[in-house]
Amino acid sequence: MRFFITILAILLASIPATARAQAPMPETMFYQPVETDAGIPPAQWQHIWQDSAKNGIKTVIVQWTSHGDNNFGGADGWLATTLRLARNNDLALIIGLHMDPDYYTRLSELDTAGTEPYLEHQLGLSLHQAALIKNEWQLDATGWYLPLELDDWNFQQKARRDMIDQQLHDLAGHLDAPLHVSSFTGGKLGPDAYAKWLEALSQDGIHVWAQNGTGTQTLPKIARRAYLEALPCDIGIVQEAFQQTSKPDQKFSAIPAIPDPSFSQCHPVSVFELRYLPWGRYYANSSQPGPPDKTSPPVSGGDVSCFNDCWQNPY
Repeated sequence: MRFFITILAILLASIPATARAQAPMPETMFYQPVETDAGIPPAQWQHIWQDSAKNGIKTVIVQWTSHGDNNFGGADGWLATTLRLARNNDLALIIGLHMDPDYYTRLSELDTAGTEPYLEHQLGLSLHQAALIKNEWQLDATGWYLPLELDDWNFQQKARRDMIDQQLHDLAGHLDAPLHVSSFTGGKLGPDAYAKWLEALSQDGIHVWAQNGTGTQTLPKIARRAYLEALPCDIGIVQEAFQQTSKPDQKFSAIPAIPDPSFSQCHPVSVFELRYLPWGRYYANSSQPGPPDKTSPPVSGGDVSCFNDCWQNPY
C-alpha cells in the first residue's frame, strides 16, 4: 500500500500546477445590495462595472431589489441607476426579487400548514416586484432570482419540499425569463437526497445554484465535498469568496478569501459576492453581506493581492 501511495504522490507532483488547476474565472457574480451602497457615486459604480467586465464577469445576479419595506428608491433610486450602468457595460442581469428579512425566523416558527400560505404570499410579492422592474424600472432581465434561499434545515420534511417545489414551478410559469434559486445544506438531508431535491427543481426548468459552503464552513470539508460530488452537472456552484470570522451567535463578519475552484469543471459557476472581490474593494468598507440572513457589518481587511493568479492556481 505504501508503495502505491508513494507512486501516486510522485505522479501528482510531476503534473504542473497549472494543469492541476484549470478552473476558469467564473463569468457570473452575485451582488447583494445594502442601503449603505447608496453613498457610492455613479462614477465609482461605472469603474466597478467596467472592472467586473475586464475580470471576465458577464452576468450579475442581483440578490434582491426589494428587502422588507425597502425598495432602494424604486425606479428613480440609486439601485435602479446602478443596474442601468451595469447594463450599459454589457453585463447581463439576473435580477433578484423580494426578500422578507424575517424569512428564516418565520420558517422556523410555522408548521407545514402555516408555511404554505406564508410562502404563497412571499412569492406573490416577488411576482409583483418582477412587474415593477420590467414596467417601471425598465430593466431587461435575462433571468429572475428568488432571494428566499432553500436549505435542508427548514425543508427537511418531504411535505415542505414538495410544497415549495410546486410553488416555485407555478412562479416560474408566470415569469418572462428563467427563474434562479440558490440553496445551502446543513447536513440534515443526506448528499444523495439533497442532490435529488435540487435536480428535481432543475428538471422543472428552474436554475439552481448550490453554495459550496467554504466561506461559512458550517460543515467540515469532507462533508462539503460529499454534498458537492453528489450534485449533477446542471446544478450551479456558488463559490464563496469570503472566510467567516464571526461565531454562529455573533453578527456576521468575514474577510475576503480566494474561492475554492473545486467542482467547477462540469458545473455552471458563480462567485459570492462583488464586495469581496479585488475590484469590489473600492467600496468594501461600506457594508458586508453574508449568509444566511445577509445583513451587514464592515469588512475587515483580508489579503486578496494574488486573487487572479491564485484563482487559476490555488494549490
